[in-house]
Amino acid sequence: MNVISTSPSSTEILYELGVEPVAVSHACDHPPAATELPTIDVSKVDASASADRHEQVRTATANGHLYRMDGERIDALEPDLIVTQGVCGVCAVDDVLVEETLADLAVDPDVLALQANRLADVLECVEDVGRATATEERATALVDDLRERIAGVERRVPDEPRPRTAVLEWMDPIRPAGSWVPDVVDAAGGEYDIGDPGERSQPLEWDAFLAYDPEVLVVAPCGFDAERTLEQFHELSDRPGWDEITAVRDDRVFVLDGSAYLTRWTPRLVDAIERLAALCHSEEFELPADVVRP
Repeated sequence: MNVISTSPSSTEILYELGVEPVAVSHACDHPPAATELPTIDVSKVDASASADRHEQVRTATANGHLYRMDGERIDALEPDLIVTQGVCGVCAVDDVLVEETLADLAVDPDVLALQANRLADVLECVEDVGRATATEERATALVDDLRERIAGVERRVPDEPRPRTAVLEWMDPIRPAGSWVPDVVDAAGGEYDIGDPGERSQPLEWDAFLAYDPEVLVVAPCGFDAERTLEQFHELSDRPGWDEITAVRDDRVFVLDGSAYLTRWTPRLVDAIERLAALCHSEEFELPADVVRP
């Protein structure tokens, strides 16, 4: 079966199920083997500063799509299945652009558009890909293992205290993470009252963020690894009132690779739960080496 993946999330799920795509998105970087595959899209965003990237995204989406797909390459690969997504047209190519592109091509593959808003939806996505790729048994075993790992963390975290936690998926403007992240924080033993489960993230005024005053702050911008986040961290730390935030005073500000752990709907969200449990309850869990303090 020739499978094309249009998002890093679907690529990760395919590889977890033992299915190697014939082509992927330009942003697919996990597992490393995915970076060796042909790519089928190009992003229109190239700015470095968070505010500039935000403006480029706003302009591009106002005028159409954020990505351009390579129709000739897709035709040449003769896919049987395209696994895409309907979650966010900013994060990756979505089902709307896929359908528009296919309308002008000779190929007529099946299209599976993954939809995830909550943590439970992510597990369902794994099962959906399993059915579409005839790997149902492997998908069931993977989901069972992920559920057991989540339950294992939940059994260890204390009922109280649950530290007031914020996860930022963007630094300028401030955007507390939504969708599945509140579920991830809850499973990790944190309190998350800065974003609604299942709802898309929204910009937040700095004064409102200061009023929330997180006790644990995780900075994990969408599309940024930890190194890049550290390079841009001044976008947060230079703001007035930064030093008065409880998490800052108590040295409980952490940087995570957003793409690896929090902004994609993949099995690695369970890795995120295990890491956030260590950030919220260091007395119970050992801090992983890839969690850094700015």
